[in-house]
Amino acid sequence: MTEEGHRFRRLGLAAAFVLLTAGSLAEAQTNPGCGVPVKLDDGWTIASPENVGLDGERLCGIEQRLKLPDSDVHAVVIARHGKLVFEQYFSGVDQPWGKPEGRYDYDATTKHDMRSASKSVVSLLVGLAIDRRLINSVYEPVVKFFPESSAVETPGWDNVTLRHLLTMTSGIQWDELLPWNDPENDEPHLGYEADPMHYVLSKRIAAPPDMVWVYNGGGTDMLGNIIERVSGKPLDAFAREFLFEPLEITDFEWKSYPRNGKISAAAGLRLRPRDAAKIGQLLLSDGAWHGRQVVPPDWIMKSLVPRFQAVGYFGGTLFYGYQWWMGRSLSNRKEVKWVAALGWGGQRIYVVPTLDMVVMMTSGLFGRPKEGLAQLDILANVIIPSVKENP
Repeated sequence: MTEEGHRFRRLGLAAAFVLLTAGSLAEAQTNPGCGVPVKLDDGWTIASPENVGLDGERLCGIEQRLKLPDSDVHAVVIARHGKLVFEQYFSGVDQPWGKPEGRYDYDATTKHDMRSASKSVVSLLVGLAIDRRLINSVYEPVVKFFPESSAVETPGWDNVTLRHLLTMTSGIQWDELLPWNDPENDEPHLGYEADPMHYVLSKRIAAPPDMVWVYNGGGTDMLGNIIERVSGKPLDAFAREFLFEPLEITDFEWKSYPRNGKISAAAGLRLRPRDAAKIGQLLLSDGAWHGRQVVPPDWIMKSLVPRFQAVGYFGGTLFYGYQWWMGRSLSNRKEVKWVAALGWGGQRIYVVPTLDMVVMMTSGLFGRPKEGLAQLDILANVIIPSVKENP
């Protein structure tokens, strides 16, 4: 278990779109050529940037941009119009789940921690469970799924629904901002407690649901546990059958907490970056992959409706939906809106609907004050400007 929530809150994005000022250098591109995607039998159609209206020469400037400090990026993957057109990989310092911190080499076949970007995938799985009538709706009360924990439920839990967990507006007294070794930090308990769901349900309701937005990995772990209960399958098995196999994702991991063996729904997913980009493409295609409907389009639509201002995160500039973030970049003096899955350390899946584009980046900037700025800089100042004007 990492300091996911505590460090996640410290992302220094209030000064987004500025140049970076201190840190280490990612190096050693392992892919031949400038961002030419490797041909793998993974479902992606490969094209050149120019084939989809992008300036390939400008994209080649990404590597030079990464020579700015504090830009320890491990992968940059770009898809447009449903085609994979660019990928670059670098070696860099990382803290992979369950492994020591050190320098690691990355390429197109290497999995990377998604950290809290896992939460957005859990949202898709909730939609799939509802589509299969394993769950009636997002308005189901949470306590319905945990009858054995009725003795520890504090007053107010009867009013908390799955929708409140999805939008992080349950009102649960929860704090992931405290130092990791502080016993009042709730996030470590998800990995330390023998029954983490019992722990979450024992937390008092500090505010009526829908009143306050508080980042809460415990709610996401609860959603993952509910999927396991209603499906009778481990979360990773459910994800494999109903999401990953239809997306032609065959190489993934969903890590468990080492102390209690429970799957970390909120932070434990590991994917190859080009497979993670498929998650973004799924949103652009209204839940479809190569013409096959994987996730219901109405769930995609509902998931991306801004539900709450994410107060205290990213300078208060982002909205939150069903475990998805909504934000914007200023590029060439134009505002460009995007949807994103965001994970600790700089893991990013950006979906830019107006440009029909997906940008996936991984990084190893764990706990760094300017974590994520390199990704925003590359997105706003290199990738988006590479889109050529239509005739």
